Amino acid sequence: MAQTIEAYVGKALDEAKISPLHKRVIALIAAGYFFDVIDFTIFGALVPYIIGSKFATGAELAAIGSATIFGMFIGTAGQGQFSDRFGRRFIYQFNLLLFGVFTILGAFAPSVTLLIVCRFIAGIGIGAEQPLAFAYAGEYAPKDIRGRILAIVHFVGGACVWPIGTALALLLGTVIFPSDPEYVWRGAWLLIGAGALIVWVFRFSLPESPRYLSTHGRGQEALDVLKKLQIQNVPAASSLTTDAASNTKSDPFGVVFRQFPKRVIAGMICFTAFFGVAIGLGAWLPNIMNAKGFTVTKSIEYTLWMNFAVPCASLWMMYALDKLGRKPTSIVAFIGAAIMAIVFANATTPTQLIVAGFIMTFFVQVAGNAMQIFTSEVFPTNARASGFGWAAGVGRLATAFIMPTILWVQAGYGLITVFVCLAILLVIAAGAVTQLGPEARQKGLDDIAKPTG
Repeated sequence: MAQTIEAYVGKALDEAKISPLHKRVIALIAAGYFFDVIDFTIFGALVPYIIGSKFATGAELAAIGSATIFGMFIGTAGQGQFSDRFGRRFIYQFNLLLFGVFTILGAFAPSVTLLIVCRFIAGIGIGAEQPLAFAYAGEYAPKDIRGRILAIVHFVGGACVWPIGTALALLLGTVIFPSDPEYVWRGAWLLIGAGALIVWVFRFSLPESPRYLSTHGRGQEALDVLKKLQIQNVPAASSLTTDAASNTKSDPFGVVFRQFPKRVIAGMICFTAFFGVAIGLGAWLPNIMNAKGFTVTKSIEYTLWMNFAVPCASLWMMYALDKLGRKPTSIVAFIGAAIMAIVFANATTPTQLIVAGFIMTFFVQVAGNAMQIFTSEVFPTNARASGFGWAAGVGRLATAFIMPTILWVQAGYGLITVFVCLAILLVIAAGAVTQLGPEARQKGLDDIAKPTG
């Protein structure tokens, strides 16, 4: 019996050697992800400057942040339906264009209302980027080093941006525009939007995912991409069967929620905890320290030191994901993050804040990103972006409510209560990781994503 195109392409990609095209794909994915992530990670560092410029109040800033996250929810959840039906490449390019254009327009917004609108639309682009980045990169990666490759994408695009974003805000605020806070936040968003559009131009050279092509009746195109990846002895399409190819009219939403309900609900819980702490808390961290009596500059400097934990977390994941596994890495880190949240809440001196904040950030990033990479692997090709997108989308939507809730709890019950609530959420997420699916360490994507619930 002849081998199916689906099976051949999947096996060839799982066992492939890294080629120049692999490197270009990974580099351009990471570059686009970099500008998307730096946009929302820098927001907390820009908050004091936006308030200092008297452009917006604290309540209006919460609305700006929430608008971005609502847009991210729509982009994250909605892109899966399109990319799983019509392909990764087109949607991938469109989302970066949308993000870049409206980030630049937001930098020139003359009013809070227009800034909210621009941030909402830019958020749609940001939201669509993340699930596609991991789905796209994971579908190209050989199985033995897939965890390492996805950790590299995160290191460049999702980790280095944290200290770089904070450092950019400091550079603009203390060196370039020390006496004009309005130029600081407008300049930061202008640079980020322009960088995204530059990457958008370069990403026109990206090929479509061979796994997507082979499961949507475009087998010859998939085989052509394999040849560009320098895979040897690629057979003719006529020697392979196509009867096992996925139905191109299948409903990704139905596939996710009928066949994988436990996995997607567990993912929603995990993403809520991760984004709630990493984004929700991160947005207010400089302001929280400022309220403790530290100056704006000192608060951002301390945040910068804490954010160096993010690339450290990615470097650790490059080893841990393929050696220890996704599940144990994420579970242990979620519990460690919960413990350190309580320690951080009780820190009073600058040294205690920096050390506790660094360790807490390290655990949060290891836990959340190990889980995030795991979630991108546990759904089949014809629903991979949708499964990841719905899990991450609901997590982002929950964060839109967590951001203002943090301020409300802090004002009414104190800072300790805020961190106790976040610690409880992190422990719940540790339990949810166990329900995401079978351990993915050094397994082929087709072996992990079997419809077993």
